[in-house]
Amino acid sequence: MRILLTGSSGWLGSALAPRLRSLGHEVIGLDPAPSVQTQVVGSVADRDLVMRTVADNGIEAIIHGGALHKPNIEHNRNEDFVETNVRGTLSLLDAAVAFGVQRFVFTSTTSLMISQAIRAGFTGGARRAAWLTEEMSPEPRNIYGVTKLSAEHLCRLYHIEHGLPVIVLRTARFFPEADDMAHAIEQSDANTKANELLFRRLTVEDAAEAHVAALEKVPQLGFDIFIVSAPTPFRPEDCEALIADAPSVVVRYFPDYPALYARKGWTMFSSIDRVYDASRARERLGFVCKTGFADVLAALAAEAT
Repeated sequence: MRILLTGSSGWLGSALAPRLRSLGHEVIGLDPAPSVQTQVVGSVADRDLVMRTVADNGIEAIIHGGALHKPNIEHNRNEDFVETNVRGTLSLLDAAVAFGVQRFVFTSTTSLMISQAIRAGFTGGARRAAWLTEEMSPEPRNIYGVTKLSAEHLCRLYHIEHGLPVIVLRTARFFPEADDMAHAIEQSDANTKANELLFRRLTVEDAAEAHVAALEKVPQLGFDIFIVSAPTPFRPEDCEALIADAPSVVVRYFPDYPALYARKGWTMFSSIDRVYDASRARERLGFVCKTGFADVLAALAAEAT
């Protein structure tokens, strides 16, 4: 297929573009920043550029990973987020309909699922961890979440009105930057990211594979939304204990973790405040992340031998 990949110079795009090409697809990368994965330098906010790129390249599928993200909030106006994340998505959807694109995959975020009320619970003594699924009605707490949810709604609308097959992937954290979580201050970045694989993280390689799976399944599914995160060992009945004493829950599932962590000088979070449930992606998309917390422990065990 001839695929337009937006955000091709970013962290996800840099992993996804080579993977798609290895599968025999022709990939046209679109990104404001030049890179070896980007053939068209420009923004999705440039409607004429989007239309011209889709038309001139005979695009058959669009993977829309380009966006302004949460870290951009400090340096960009709300208008910039609307222009890129909402109007940019609208232009891509219009181009898809105008030029007969039959597959559309949109990279969204689990961040939009965290409302101000949920956030207040995290910081103000929640009694149990939040168990988060696609069934909840999001109330985003910042402009990033608001614009990503708006873009999701546009995707759904274009499926309803035009029959455009669209899959929305709400990806958990996979960025390489150091974590901004308060409880990460006393831990190394590697330790923090390992802990997060229990409930709110995946590797960039798994994020790329999720997009490959979505690209293959979207004509069959028509429209759907999936949380994409490493599979959690936890269950909803663990949520109260996860808030009160997370290590006691983790050790029930992974009895060897305390010794392995001790050798590395790592610690577990004392409290886990949310769990992203990716079971819908397993059941309907047929996708499960390859890397999880068990793989981290296996690597630590190998280091010890």
